[in-house]
Amino acid sequence: MAIPVKLEVFEGPLDLLLHLIDKNKVDIYDIPIVEITEQYLDYIRQMETQDMNVMSEFLVMAATLIDIKCKMLLPKEVNEEGEEEDPRAELVEKLLEYKMCKYMSYELRDRMVDAQRNLYKKPTLPKEVADYRQPIDYEELIGDMTLYKLHEIFKQIMRRQEDKIDPVRSTFGNIEKDEIDMDLKTTFVEAYVRSHRTFSFRKLLEKQSSKMEVIVTFLVILEMIKTGRIGIEQEDTFADIIITTKNVQDTTPMQLTSVAE
Repeated sequence: MAIPVKLEVFEGPLDLLLHLIDKNKVDIYDIPIVEITEQYLDYIRQMETQDMNVMSEFLVMAATLIDIKCKMLLPKEVNEEGEEEDPRAELVEKLLEYKMCKYMSYELRDRMVDAQRNLYKKPTLPKEVADYRQPIDYEELIGDMTLYKLHEIFKQIMRRQEDKIDPVRSTFGNIEKDEIDMDLKTTFVEAYVRSHRTFSFRKLLEKQSSKMEVIVTFLVILEMIKTGRIGIEQEDTFADIIITTKNVQDTTPMQLTSVAE
């Protein structure tokens, strides 16, 4: 007949290791790794849980303990400073950090419990005391201050404010979005090209009422050059651009691939 064993519930492998260290009353800086590992593995064998995530954490720590146990049997490694390295050092550091956090959580829990017991009394000051305001001695408050000194202080403050103003950016106005209907502008340019077989590009741009219309018109002209509907000529670098309509049978409405907003 099997004897039922009741196991304590631990929050994690570090919690179990701290329990075994306290139970065996050993120095945390000098852990008897063989004894602690055997007790840890005994607990793992008796664990009954369906949560594989929790079980995997305990198994990882078991593998770490076995690894430390093996390193303890080998000759100790020496660091660059010529000191022997203790395989348990990293584990001890983790245990100390966990122990500190654990006791801090106990302290916070106790403070929360104590805070629930605090009661506060509403103020019951007499109306005369609550309404009392200490009288102000204006002569002492003003001292040797005069209107001239106040005016000088005010001018200094205003000069500081003026120095903060950017002389260039402060003159900028609001930039408003200029929306152009691409389809209407394309239709206008196509009609202009059909009615003027040869014309000046400059004169076409002069008919536009805004900078954005000039840009959109320029894009329409580029698209018409790309599709072969018009040709351009220019005698020299700064001469006017002359646009000539080509005899193209395609009358399909042109669609721009680029849109300027």
